[in-house]
Amino acid sequence: MLFLSNVVLLIETPEFRMSQSRTFSLTLLAMIAFAGNSLLCRQALKQTGIDAASFTSVRILSGALVLWLITQWRGGRHFSAGSWPSALALFVYAAGFSYAYLTLSAATGALLLFGAVQSTMIGHGLWRGERFHARQSAGLVLAFAGLGVLLLPGLSAPPLFGSLLMLAAGVAWGVYCLRGKGAIEPTSVTAGNFLRAVPMALLVSALTHPQQALPPAGIWYGVCSGALASGLGYAVWYMALRGLKATSAATVQLSVPPLAALGAVVFLGEAVTFRLLCASVAILGGIALVIVKNAAPVPATATTSSPRHCKN
Repeated sequence: MLFLSNVVLLIETPEFRMSQSRTFSLTLLAMIAFAGNSLLCRQALKQTGIDAASFTSVRILSGALVLWLITQWRGGRHFSAGSWPSALALFVYAAGFSYAYLTLSAATGALLLFGAVQSTMIGHGLWRGERFHARQSAGLVLAFAGLGVLLLPGLSAPPLFGSLLMLAAGVAWGVYCLRGKGAIEPTSVTAGNFLRAVPMALLVSALTHPQQALPPAGIWYGVCSGALASGLGYAVWYMALRGLKATSAATVQLSVPPLAALGAVVFLGEAVTFRLLCASVAILGGIALVIVKNAAPVPATATTSSPRHCKN
């Protein structure tokens, strides 16, 4: 915990925030943390025998604790910030994420999650009357075509039920991001939402696995996912955002699925199929066409519905 306090103090200093190289370092660290969530969850469920509900509980509880400590250290609000509807969206995301990784590979899950989050926010922008240019429309079609390619039946297709769970998790996270858009104290709001989500996760664990002994290794992976990849990862990301433009913040998130895929190959021994590669290029490339602004200023675009502080 002393290490955590030192990290928070360091990234709070004006000298640290002013450096572009340090902004890059913080951004890279945050993206690695977010990709690490997929690796930690998949490894825990595949190798340790922990159930998805318990992993979700450990992740949310440890994330809430770390975020609460960070807000306490900084003298901010904690439980008073946030809301119950946002906490519910957070819980649905975390639970769907865990249950989906019972059957999905880390790379496939990260790609589906990312695509669903961005599609939800882009769809919200369209529903509010935003208009696309021809390039953005083509990008949206390309992204959905890539999703279709990934989910088409075949030997290399991911399990349908797990895919639907991850898509639902992505929609929930997109809703959570939209609800938190423009938050003045994003870390405090996130801490409050995590704290509110704890009883939801514990209730599901109690109802589904009331007497199951939790393996220590599974608990450890859950703590790393919640405390480091989620709690500390969000805090670092919010600091990095102070040195990033909105478009840059949205675009850099394209790195998360490739980082998760690379980590899955190196650390989990997962194979990346040709279908996944093609779908990744189509989905990530299509979303990039949508969220990257034109050189010239234009009226409302889908990028306005991509909150700077949103990520899994």
